[in-house]
This record gives sequence, C-alpha cells and structure tokens, in this order.
Amino acid sequence: MIEDIDRDVFVRIQTDLLVVGDSIMTDRHHASNGNYEDNDPQNQIGGIIPAFSLSGWLRHGMEKAIQERGGTACHPGEANANFRKDGVYNRDLDAGYHPKGDCLEDEDGNGCVILDLFGGFGNRPGKVMRRPIKFSPVRSSVDYTRGQAEGHYRRLNRNVVSRNEEDNREPLRNAELDAVGNLDGCWHLSFRETKPEFVALLAEAIDYLDAHKTDFMHQLGGARNFGGGIVDCELVNPLYNETELRRVFDRGKGNTNKMDDKDEKWEDEYLPEFQTALAERVEEV
Repeated sequence: MIEDIDRDVFVRIQTDLLVVGDSIMTDRHHASNGNYEDNDPQNQIGGIIPAFSLSGWLRHGMEKAIQERGGTACHPGEANANFRKDGVYNRDLDAGYHPKGDCLEDEDGNGCVILDLFGGFGNRPGKVMRRPIKFSPVRSSVDYTRGQAEGHYRRLNRNVVSRNEEDNREPLRNAELDAVGNLDGCWHLSFRETKPEFVALLAEAIDYLDAHKTDFMHQLGGARNFGGGIVDCELVNPLYNETELRRVFDRGKGNTNKMDDKDEKWEDEYLPEFQTALAERVEEV
C-alpha cells in the first residue's frame, strides 16, 4: 500500500494569529500601490514563515504520539547532555525520552522512528524534509500544491506601561512583533524515503496537535501566551491528487464523490495498516 503514497504530503494549517520565534521574512518591495508600511492595515505584503518553529512543533507532536504508544523518543538535545539547567536531561529521560543515539544499536542501524525522521546524530540526515511556508494576502496568488498559504503580514506593537498613577500609563518599553494573521494554507513535507510508520506517525502527531492546540506546550511559535500559536491542523488525505488538493482550499466547493471514496479508503484500509507498522517499529526499540 505504501507505494500508493507519494513522497510529498501536505498538512493543512489554519490560525488566527501566528508569531514565530525565528521571525518572518517579508517581500515588502512587492507591496501594492507603493505602500511599504508594515503596520498599515491595507498593506499587501507577503513573505515566508521559516520551517524551524514548524519543525519543532511537529517533532513535539510526534514525540508525544510515540510516548502515548508506550515508547520513548530520541532526545532532541545534544548527545553529551551539556545543558544550562541542572537536572533537565534526567527529567526528560524520566518523561519518555532515551539518550540521543542509544537506539542506533538495532540491527538495521536506523534507530528509533524519531531519529530516522529527523536525523541529527553523527551527521545523519533525516528522512523528512520540512519546507518553509510562503504566504500571500492575495488568495489567487497562492499555490497550495507547493505548500503555500493565504496570510496577512502585520507588525504588532506591544507597550509595557508604568503602573504608577502619576505616570498616566506612560510606556516604559515597546516591543515589536512580526505576525501573520488569518493564515490558511498547507505545509509541504517530503519524505526522502516513504515508510508506512512515517505516514502513520505523521497522521497521529497532527491529530494530537489539533486535539491539544490550546495546551501551552503544544502551541506553535514564540508568543503562545498571547494566542499567537493556537493552530487548527489536519493531514490532507495523501491519496488526493493535485486537483483534489486545490479543491480542499476552495471555499466555494465541497468534496467530490471520488474524494469521499478516497477518505473512506484512507480511514478503513491504508491508515490501520500503517498504524500496525508503526506499532511494530515502536516495540522494536
């Protein structure tokens, strides 16, 4: 069945506000009507959301999916456990992680499924490639088959004011944040090698992140206390073709009968078989 799944898969992401810790790159020189002011509500600035925060968010969901199955995940930190905070490494190991690279002692040398997907030990490349998301405020310019999104760039100002009555709320400090509002699009992921357990883990991780989107630890980005990372997400059916993928984002159209048939086939045939492969992979480590 895995041969029916393309190497490219798409995750739908919808959020009212996204503020990521590694900032946002913009195309201000493409702003319409000569308007380059990033705080103007009429701006038409597009840009790119880097994959770093997205990748960490996805990995966190995958780790939780593995741990809920009774397995442990490869620790994301340095293999020498040289961390700034005393005891954090041992607490992580007690919370469902194993020392980075310990899982490489298995026969095939691939390690646990997390290490296989994300790499990062001994210059091992990961099997999943995470692309940035290009966004545009003009819906007709968005190509969903390339992992793009509709989104509106804004620069937000946050003032920290004095609490003393005689200061009349005089600002003490001003903080600027790059943000994307009303984001709706998809994240393009590619497997260097497509394995059943990879697809099953991706599906379970996205379901977990969607179900726990208001939990602080599972929100996306760098301003989670301010609602800047509550994300609705779902794995777009990997059996869809490009035309059907575009139709998912067409607000004027619903599913076709063929799409409904593919949804049923994915839920009843493909996903259970992939989940069995994931269960076997988790038990091996």
